[in-house]
Amino acid sequence: MKETIIKKLREIERTENVRILLAVESGSRAWGFASPDSDYDVRFIYVRPKNEYLRLDRGRDVIEHPIDSVLDINGWDLDKALKLLYKSNPTLFEWFSSPVIYKETTFADEFRSVMRGYFSSKRGLSHYISMARNNYSQYLRGDTVKAKKYFYVLRPVLACQWILDHGTPPPMLFSELMRAELTSNIRPEVEQLLELKQKSPEIKLIPKIEALNRYLDMSIEDVQERIRKSPDDAPRDWETLNDLFLSQLY
Repeated sequence: MKETIIKKLREIERTENVRILLAVESGSRAWGFASPDSDYDVRFIYVRPKNEYLRLDRGRDVIEHPIDSVLDINGWDLDKALKLLYKSNPTLFEWFSSPVIYKETTFADEFRSVMRGYFSSKRGLSHYISMARNNYSQYLRGDTVKAKKYFYVLRPVLACQWILDHGTPPPMLFSELMRAELTSNIRPEVEQLLELKQKSPEIKLIPKIEALNRYLDMSIEDVQERIRKSPDDAPRDWETLNDLFLSQLY
């Protein structure tokens, strides 16, 4: 599949007249809990020729190429990515820490060298706790649930705990989050569930795990209380991001 993905990325560069600066896996395959039939979520950052940014009728700042039910490829214009970095968009931090890289340029290292200075703990916490709360209420209330949905609540909860403990962007790999943040009393249930998830189809249904639901209830409540007490972030500057943008134009 990697060869197919790289071929599609080159095709996008030709047909869209862009240069791809970074392309990574962004979903469960990058988080480390993919099922055998998990799809591929490829995300990339691209830049257009300089004259395209000087037009009054500029086009969209995203490229979307859903190929089929297995492969989904989407990208953001560098202009969009840098504006989102200014706002400390958590998705960007995940893309640039993905362990599965399909294409990388020197830009990626330059981006990583400045992005930490734009990380906002408060915005990261708000993003992840909202994700955890919404997924929990939508998918984990019934007596029978999809096994994979537990990880769509567990991961953001642990990401919040990481931010609160370290003040840095959380790691992409679930295993690293689990080692650092998961309490020992619930670890056996999560490890067993992780093994089941990695060996079962995406639609695998299981009985609700009461102990895990109780852990999530308490954790979400605790994180929300700690977020309310967290201070606001200091303002960032645009100069560094403007310089990085201009350095990539061609």
